[in-house]
Amino acid sequence: MAAHHHHHQSGKNLKIAFFLNLGFTILEFFGGLYVNSIAIISDAVHDLGDSLALGSAWYLDKKSKQESDKKFSFGYSRFSLLGALINSIVLIGGSIYVISEAFARLLNPEQTDAKGMFYFAVIGILVNGYAAWKMSGGISLNEKVVSWHLLEDVLGWVAVMIVAIVLNFKGIPYLDPALSLLLTAYILWGVVRRLKETLYLFLQGVPKEIDLVKIEKELLAIDHVQSLHHTHIWSLEGEHHVFSTHLKLERITSFGNILDVKNEAKALLKKYHFKHFTIETELNTENCDLDSD
Repeated sequence: MAAHHHHHQSGKNLKIAFFLNLGFTILEFFGGLYVNSIAIISDAVHDLGDSLALGSAWYLDKKSKQESDKKFSFGYSRFSLLGALINSIVLIGGSIYVISEAFARLLNPEQTDAKGMFYFAVIGILVNGYAAWKMSGGISLNEKVVSWHLLEDVLGWVAVMIVAIVLNFKGIPYLDPALSLLLTAYILWGVVRRLKETLYLFLQGVPKEIDLVKIEKELLAIDHVQSLHHTHIWSLEGEHHVFSTHLKLERITSFGNILDVKNEAKALLKKYHFKHFTIETELNTENCDLDSD
């Protein structure tokens, strides 16, 4: 029930974040022209990329809730992982754009309407701050990466506010691009970590919170289990994991021995809360083509 509630909430939060970001992007374009701020217009272009990424995240999050069918037997959960990958790439691309603009403004500083920047910064912090708060409790990688999008926007507007206050008293236009570089570097550090985690799951790496060696030792400790092979653990999208193994059995005198082994193995695996797990049992007199895998 809790998982279902989270799935519904994640889609709702992504929808709110998308419409807030898109609406504010349109406001930024016109506002940037009004106060003659290159920084705000540049951020509007960046936010447009964010809006596209949020839209894809919302769609893919909704898609990931679909049940399994003949095309995707595990369901559509990995579409959420795809959303995290797309968002990471868009965020890195946007950050590179911001860095290039910041360097350009360092070389050729421009004066802007400091008061107009301040008012837009207040609105930007409120709008993006609310969206970031809504996404802060996200569990899936998709939601976590989206939260980095929104955190970047909040920190960016904090920088704009600080610069606007300073520019009201002193004409130091290079402060804006300097702060932009620092904030973008911080955001890139976070999103690269998320991207590495996303790619790790895409390549079906063992989830880091799961100890494969420990599980194998526990399975080997079950009576009648001689060895195991073809053991695999991977994650559908960072939340739900899948497990499979082949158990080779010894000293089997009745069918009841096999049932006892399977029941004990299932009870052991249930404590790890796998979404799916498959246990294949073989007698020690059998030859398995997968034994060397």
